[in-house]
Amino acid sequence: MPFVIRPYRRFPVCRPVTYHAGLSQGSGTVWNISLSGWRLSRDLPLRVGQTCSLCVTLSKPKRVFVVAGVVRWVRGEESGIQTHVANETTQLRMVHYFRHRAQERMQPAP
Repeated sequence: MPFVIRPYRRFPVCRPVTYHAGLSQGSGTVWNISLSGWRLSRDLPLRVGQTCSLCVTLSKPKRVFVVAGVVRWVRGEESGIQTHVANETTQLRMVHYFRHRAQERMQPAP
């Protein structure tokens, strides 16, 4: 896969995720997230090019649901998912979450 600069900043997270790929439902952990992609470890195999839906709780009770993501890479039990279709509510929740995380990083330590 050629080197490409990501269009959005990725934020480290450690959140449980569920996903559906075909008739299978899997679970795992999201390790980093952006508006355009997620890196996750998972319990069921995924294939490059496969489409899946994903659901994660970023902050209680705010859940985000991605209707369609495409598996871009697989390394062992980790996968990179490029998100394609998310509703407006999900997009707004993610933007709010990222702004909040960016502000936390800019505040001086106590």
